[in-house]
Amino acid sequence: MSRRNISRLLLVFTVTVAAVAVSVPASAAAAPVIVAAHSLPVIVSNITRWIIGLLFGVATLFLTVGGLRYLAAGGDPGEVEKAKSALKSALIGYALAILAPVLLAVVRGWIGG
Repeated sequence: MSRRNISRLLLVFTVTVAAVAVSVPASAAAAPVIVAAHSLPVIVSNITRWIIGLLFGVATLFLTVGGLRYLAAGGDPGEVEKAKSALKSALIGYALAILAPVLLAVVRGWIGG
C-alpha cells in the first residue's frame, strides 16, 4: 500500500472514531451497563443453531461448486471426479448439520444435562 492510501485509511478511521465519540451522549456513557447472562442450556442451544447454519451454508456452497464443476467438466474425467468429490462433501455437510442436534443430545446425556 502506498503512503497516500494509508493516510486516507487513517483519516477515515479517525473521523469514524470521532463521530462515534460525539454521538454517545454523556448520560448514556455514565450509566452503568447491566448485562444479563443466559443460562448454559440457552448458550449451547444458540451455539448449536450457529453451527447448523454454518454447516448448511458451507454444504450449499460445496453443492453449488460441485454442480458447476460437473456442468463445466465437458467430459474430462479428472474434472468429473473433482465435481463428484465436491458433491460428496456437500452431502457429508448436510448430514452433519442434520445430525448435530442428535449428537448434542448424546453429549448432554453423557454430562447429565
